[in-house]
Amino acid sequence: MEKELSSTMEDYLETIAALKKQNNIVRVRDIGRLLNVKSSSVNSALKTLSKKGLIKHERYEYVEITVDGEKIACNIQSKHDLLLKFLTEILNISDDEALQDACRMEHAMSPKTFDRLTKFIQFLETGIDGEKLQWLKSFKHY
Repeated sequence: MEKELSSTMEDYLETIAALKKQNNIVRVRDIGRLLNVKSSSVNSALKTLSKKGLIKHERYEYVEITVDGEKIACNIQSKHDLLLKFLTEILNISDDEALQDACRMEHAMSPKTFDRLTKFIQFLETGIDGEKLQWLKSFKHY
């Protein structure tokens, strides 16, 4: 299902899940404010997500995310978090730039690449005998 969503629809789903987690209530205006779009654009996106069974929304009502929608949003957020960590902690990219890049990259990453990058970061964090790998220290110095 995730492959069938455009990056814009993924952003909407991710935002809905974040608002639900933060406030337990998701309003059209809150989605629009976070994504910096008009209510008409939000309503159009909500219709698309509703048709795909990822949210439930009736006009003038709160937005509810479905179990399937939550799973996809969680996967997108996991990619985002991993990429942000890689960009900031491994490549030493500034927080602002890394945030923008992670948002763009999360939509294009395949499950296989996500899995490999996850393992690579775990390897780097664990190191050998709990020590950070020397080459990573050298890279940061370089």
